[in-house]
Amino acid sequence: MGGRLEKLEKVLSYDSFFMIGGDFLYNFLLYNKSMWLFHDTFLPNHTIITILEMVVTYSVTVLIYLGGKFPEGWKKRTVWFLFWSAIFLFIEYINFEFGFITYHNGWNYWWSVFFTVVIFIILPIHHKKPLLAWLFSLIFILSLLTVFDVKISDLK
Repeated sequence: MGGRLEKLEKVLSYDSFFMIGGDFLYNFLLYNKSMWLFHDTFLPNHTIITILEMVVTYSVTVLIYLGGKFPEGWKKRTVWFLFWSAIFLFIEYINFEFGFITYHNGWNYWWSVFFTVVIFIILPIHHKKPLLAWLFSLIFILSLLTVFDVKISDLK
């Protein structure tokens, strides 16, 4: 039981921090040039919605995605990866259709598809080899900043 508990603690702390930290950096640094914004539904604003998403949604997602018995073999892992990507993308699509999220500065749903795929590929890498995942993430982020022409002056 101790080994399993230690794994869950690692997933909840370090792996969740990886996902939450990335979203926090996006929201802080691109405050003046958002790629997407959440709009109030029953929560008052983008900031509250984002914090709730970070703390609850990301933590639970990472815990279930990585904390359970991560599938063995490429076929099962691919199905698991597609399943989780589809859940996130379906929810985002519904939010977009109902106006709960809007895209800005060149971002669109297809960029979200690409972004979500990358996230769910990098998460298991981070779980096994954190430094490699941070390197991939840095390259990915710098590429996105270039594609979307985000300048130093755009950062908060």
